[in-house]
Amino acid sequence: MAETLLEAAGLHVHYELRGGFARRARGRAPEVLRAVDGVDLAIAQGETLGLVGESGCGKSTLGRTIVGIERPVAGALRYRGEPLDVGRDRAQRRRIQMVFQDPYSSLNPRMTVRQTLSELLRAHRLLPKNAIDARCRELVDLVGLGPRALAAHPRQFYGGQRQRVAIARALALEPELLVADEPVSALDVSVQATVLNLLDELRAKLGLTVLLIAHNMAVVRHVSDRVAVMYLGRIVETAPTDELFTNPRHPYTRGLLTAVPRLVPGRVSESAAVAGDPPSPVSPPSGCRFHPRCPIAQEPLCSTEDPALAGPGHHVAACHFAWRDPPPAHTPEVLQEAT
Repeated sequence: MAETLLEAAGLHVHYELRGGFARRARGRAPEVLRAVDGVDLAIAQGETLGLVGESGCGKSTLGRTIVGIERPVAGALRYRGEPLDVGRDRAQRRRIQMVFQDPYSSLNPRMTVRQTLSELLRAHRLLPKNAIDARCRELVDLVGLGPRALAAHPRQFYGGQRQRVAIARALALEPELLVADEPVSALDVSVQATVLNLLDELRAKLGLTVLLIAHNMAVVRHVSDRVAVMYLGRIVETAPTDELFTNPRHPYTRGLLTAVPRLVPGRVSESAAVAGDPPSPVSPPSGCRFHPRCPIAQEPLCSTEDPALAGPGHHVAACHFAWRDPPPAHTPEVLQEAT
């Protein structure tokens, strides 16, 4: 079994909303947005873990916290068993790098590709000065761009090429873990597969570990070894990819799968992911957080008792009824179409 590279235990990332000072002055507690609210997650060395969920569920915040951009208010991050604090040294920062969703806004428009890559290499003193240019050429070649790309600015590339530049920048520091935050959602469908294939090839060639954040279930199925499903700040199901797509146990996961667009004679079918809108992360529901939208919720159990992640082997789900066989409201025909 592969070694656990990174582990999150009881991780919380909260944001105090505006007006907190005034509320304190009146003797009232400030309102807090619970973006990540008790996440337990492990990523094995060399695997690609897909992290999926609706917009606003906390996926990107979790990724930014792993990289060190956001600060947790509680819980722990461990890297190879050692605590990973916010105040990381240069070596710790190099180990985990991020590819952001929008390559245009994440790249400096005034800098050429050569300047972008060279600046990183000089700042981290990874190479002698006379070896930097050769390393820049190696990086653009690694992501499928020719040496002419080094003299170009971000505006001179189309979306897929810009994302390749962003990936080259993330690889410049020779990380062990790459956090890819919606790396293809801003790209045309025609180039999404090429970028996903590139990430998969780089993972195999460089021995990378990848956390792939996406809201599209089809995207994570393409390259992930395991999938973790996130809802309202928490992980609600984790399983190997094939197992999750063929045997989803949480009703939220089943809802996401039925929403995957699929070909139906004469049209493209796309169902709503889950009925209703997600509750506010400022005041999450009591008990199971999914129960107000859940088609199989039972009172008073689901509204009062918060289910823990549990299950056989590597497949776990946070639902009181996840391991009934078959699970309530399970519709194999619909899920088979969706997958």
